[in-house]
Amino acid sequence: MAELASLVQRLEVAVGRLESMSGSGGSAGSAGGAVSAYVEAYDEIVRGSVAQYLSLSQKIGGDVQKHAEMMKQGFSNERQLLVTASSSQKPSEAVLMSLLQPVSKAIQQVQTFRESNRTSPLFNHLSAVSESVAALGWVAMDPKPGPYVKEMQDAAMFYTNRVLKEYKEKDKTHVDWVKAYLSIWTDFQSYIKQHHTTGLTWSKSGPVASASAAPPSAPAGGCPPPPPPGPPPPMDLSGSSGGGGDADDRNALFASINKGSDITKGLKHVSDDQKTHKNPNLRGQAQVRAGPKPFASSAPRPAASATPTRTLPPVLELEGKKWKVENQEGAQDLVISDTELKQVVYAFKCNKSTLRVNGKINSIIVDNCKKMGLVFDDVVGIVEIINCKDVKIQVMGKVPTISINKTDGCHVYLSKDSLSCEIVSAKSSEMNILVPQNDGEFSELPVPEQFKTVWDGSKLVTTATEIAG
Repeated sequence: MAELASLVQRLEVAVGRLESMSGSGGSAGSAGGAVSAYVEAYDEIVRGSVAQYLSLSQKIGGDVQKHAEMMKQGFSNERQLLVTASSSQKPSEAVLMSLLQPVSKAIQQVQTFRESNRTSPLFNHLSAVSESVAALGWVAMDPKPGPYVKEMQDAAMFYTNRVLKEYKEKDKTHVDWVKAYLSIWTDFQSYIKQHHTTGLTWSKSGPVASASAAPPSAPAGGCPPPPPPGPPPPMDLSGSSGGGGDADDRNALFASINKGSDITKGLKHVSDDQKTHKNPNLRGQAQVRAGPKPFASSAPRPAASATPTRTLPPVLELEGKKWKVENQEGAQDLVISDTELKQVVYAFKCNKSTLRVNGKINSIIVDNCKKMGLVFDDVVGIVEIINCKDVKIQVMGKVPTISINKTDGCHVYLSKDSLSCEIVSAKSSEMNILVPQNDGEFSELPVPEQFKTVWDGSKLVTTATEIAG
């Protein structure tokens, strides 16, 4: 019976697609309310893996359920954009940014919820969703949105693996939740490959999309818009605009051309003493005007104006229980002193800066920073390094866990009290751990980046490999 019900559902979806294609050519919504084929395919994902994820999130409850409601709104906002794209032509960049605002706000809401609930017992669930919710932004990716969604899915797996490890033997609901959530992005990759391979597909006909973000409705009657103005009147070539001298000059030109080989008889012979390259005395008498350089433009063309990048103001402030350190550029004296155990530090988009955190704090996140230095005393939770390049971390006291994710270049200086900390890394390179010695110097040890996996007959065994040379 279950197979029969599934077959009936698939037939209903197929009939809906055929009806929408016959009514609107498969690319735009009709006045009767039918949607395009790719909007219907999107709805199929929502009714499938997304609905299963929402159901399991409701079953788990708590912060996971609240997070899922925000995700539901994000999927709804994206559907609205797809409906608009299916019945409208692609607008200008400014209008497109306005149309993307609802999806962008939903993504920010999901990520903010995770940051404000770092002490939640379901923090790994929230992190898995927060790290991958940016996949909803595939509608703005061009020309390869599919690989972008795959990258976001991989980012989620860092935390979904933690969920599986924690609940594999405890509660199967959480295991099913992980499978349902990851299947959403798997379905999206197939959907994008079929309908939006090189980017969001816009209608070839219909009006240009407006900033209202609402799909244009069919005209209900009334007078049609006025036709465009006709072409300008043809030029009058019968009369001469430059006087009668133009006709005489043309006749003289054609007459000289018709002379044939006799055309060169009127040229004056130049003797060797009149040639500059054969008479050195002529070279210093007058400046020889140089001809135009080959393949060189007469005047330099102005460079195409690039889109100005918006520079955000630097931030160093306490917002609730979170210290925000954002958009710092070349700041070497950043200090956070009045800290409490429940507070967290979030450093975002800092470049060539150094941050000192005094006292004992809950956790620290360094996100999307370059050439950043971090020095801290004690952390009771975790220190996370995400999407960074060339960062240096120094532990003065204790820290139980340091997580390095999607980072290129990371040096971690441990103290004698923090030698027992766990270092978890994923999709990162050029990681080095510096361990203090008795003489006060540090011994630098690289974190393995290459691994070998073999089947031992019952399970896969993975070990780090060393490259000689």
